[in-house]
Amino acid sequence: MKTMAHSIGVMELSSIAAGYQTEDAMLKAADITILVARTICSGKFLIIASGSVSAVNASLEAGEMVAGSYLIEKLTIANVEQQLFAAIAGTVTVSDVSFRALGIVETFAATPIIEAADAAAKAADVTLLRVHVSMAIGGKGYFLVTGDVAAVEAAVDAACSAIELSGMLVNRVVIPAATKELMQELL
Repeated sequence: MKTMAHSIGVMELSSIAAGYQTEDAMLKAADITILVARTICSGKFLIIASGSVSAVNASLEAGEMVAGSYLIEKLTIANVEQQLFAAIAGTVTVSDVSFRALGIVETFAATPIIEAADAAAKAADVTLLRVHVSMAIGGKGYFLVTGDVAAVEAAVDAACSAIELSGMLVNRVVIPAATKELMQELL
């Protein structure tokens, strides 16, 4: 029986074949759940795993050994914000988000958006609507967050600060009173 996930591990590889091999090694190494394991734009492979901190660390260590020179980037977030899981999976349900602020952060790569979204959700009372990682958008990542204007601004600021040194930020936007039509389009 799997325990509640407290950690996320991300591996991005430059080889699709090595990606599948790495995923297998990660699953064999520890009791983790694979949230995402797929090809992404520009011929890369992305793996996002969840589980206890120790399980995720063990799986990433095993994955790194198998990935070898195909490993582009690796990230571990311990004590991850729980709403991140639903936002990655695309299973967020929101009752009334019309006329609330909408924040969007966009990165050049998949891995930094996970880190940014976690920082945003931890920084303010917001709802992560979606975390999109690299599928059909040229290898980029983005997240959508909603809440009151001050909370969304704080969340977007925290997200950008979390990835500032990586140089991966493409853009950040806060729409103070998103239209009902725009919000419905996103859900």
